[in-house]
Amino acid sequence: MSTSVTAPTTHGPGDPTTGASGRTGAGPGFPVVAVVGGGQLARMLQPAAVELGVGLRVLAAGLEESAALAVPDVRLGAHTDLDALRAVAAGAAALTFDHEHVPTEHLRALAADGVAVRPGPEALVHAQDKLVMRARLTELGVPCPRWAAVADTDALVAFGDDVGWPVVLKTPRGGYDGKGVRVLADAAAAAGAQDWFETTDGPLLVEEAVDFRRELAVLVARSPSGQVAAWPVVETVQRGGVCHEVTAPAPGLDDDVAARAVDAALRVAGELGTTGVLAVECFETRDGRVLVNELAMRPHNSGHWTQDGAATSQFEQHLRAVLDLPLGSPRARAPWTVMVNVLGSARPDRAAEDPAAMYGSYLHVMARDPEVKVHLYGKGVRVGRKLGHVTAWGEDLDDVRARARHAAAFVAGEIDE
Repeated sequence: MSTSVTAPTTHGPGDPTTGASGRTGAGPGFPVVAVVGGGQLARMLQPAAVELGVGLRVLAAGLEESAALAVPDVRLGAHTDLDALRAVAAGAAALTFDHEHVPTEHLRALAADGVAVRPGPEALVHAQDKLVMRARLTELGVPCPRWAAVADTDALVAFGDDVGWPVVLKTPRGGYDGKGVRVLADAAAAAGAQDWFETTDGPLLVEEAVDFRRELAVLVARSPSGQVAAWPVVETVQRGGVCHEVTAPAPGLDDDVAARAVDAALRVAGELGTTGVLAVECFETRDGRVLVNELAMRPHNSGHWTQDGAATSQFEQHLRAVLDLPLGSPRARAPWTVMVNVLGSARPDRAAEDPAAMYGSYLHVMARDPEVKVHLYGKGVRVGRKLGHVTAWGEDLDDVRARARHAAAFVAGEIDE
């Protein structure tokens, strides 16, 4: 069951017994959007909701979660609890997501109740289940890595022998930020994956290890009425399976390659019937192909640059889309924008062990570069955890990249000058 932490009318704003003010944040006559999940994506929807005058209500697992610290209307409950989902959706104009881990059968039940689930369960399942996604994209003719569903190590080895080693083994559901992924160098390594077959319900996904030049991401938005908008294609750089740096637009990207990437993303959005922001992560291969790697149907790390670098941020656009409002312009504000994530540092004398050092870092970062923007998520510090991000923009890519990298590294405690 869910627990509401919206304060009764007898309590004032910020009542410590409830953790919330009791107000939705919506202007008179304006709708409320319910968000499942209390992470940083839900948190970053709040400023956009304030500017639009719409309300935001969040289903969080605890009051210490990132969004629960910033959104006034918080309901406590699990995303796997249908009663909690029904409670957070009650009276809302639309229900959307901070993550894709809500059971598909629960979303179908909500849709049957008349809840405007956006994106709907028939679309979202393609971001929840990688095997469903691969099968559908292949059916649509969207270029993907070679893949197969494998039920045992014999089938895994047969696939590797056929397409060539190494291969990439993935759990169909639940993986993110490098979790649920193994790169297997050869048949001997494949034998070591037996534990996954024993603990996973159903087959696993195996894919060829793509020889790619770099990773790209295409962010598009689609409304229920079918309006679409696409931001510039960006280059992403991963660190330990976690998105670390995004450059917008992708430097030196051939116009034809960019067009094919955007066309693929728009086709996926239209054919799957997505609503809201859709992130399509791609490989640009060394021979000029674009292969779709992953889908996310929500605001995405590859789009954080839009907060400061685009006419309409991904967070505002997501709210516009799920409410079926006219979409905003995705135009970039500057020739170059670079976003770098702030990850928990491994240095024990800095922010990895002392969260207060992160706030103290503002003195240096803000004085050194008054135009850089720091976005922190209010999270407890843990090594390797996404704690926030910084953005910088300007005319010269080398300068913009250096500024963003320095600021992120200093806030994370990786450097001290």
